[in-house]
Amino acid sequence: MAAGWDASALYGPFRDAVDVQIVGGGDRKGYQQDWRNGREALREIDADVAQGADIVMVKPALPYLDIVHEAAALRAAPVAAYHVSGEYAMIKAAVVNGWLDERRVVLETLTSIRRAGADLILTYHAADAADWLRSA
Repeated sequence: MAAGWDASALYGPFRDAVDVQIVGGGDRKGYQQDWRNGREALREIDADVAQGADIVMVKPALPYLDIVHEAAALRAAPVAAYHVSGEYAMIKAAVVNGWLDERRVVLETLTSIRRAGADLILTYHAADAADWLRSA
């Protein structure tokens, strides 16, 4: 591991909610990539596809739209983007404070992920987004 390596901070709300305990101690950072290294992410995608992956997952979605785009350009497997708990929490907090219009920012956010090339989006906003899109 490189000095200063750290897993994405955007998984915090999920980790706090599920209170994950690793048998034998430690944490879940051991299988997460260094968020600073986009080349590593693309090498891992290539390796996953070479090993028979039917789909690749990029998470968190928004800070990695460049990786979503590059993975989609490979056309080796469908690309799923996971809009994780921290991304959801940021939007919800801004809405509660009156800083953002939830419907508009969620739809804009999900559209940007799709525009980057994601074939699938996993998001905590799914039910609300589906309702908003149905009523549009």
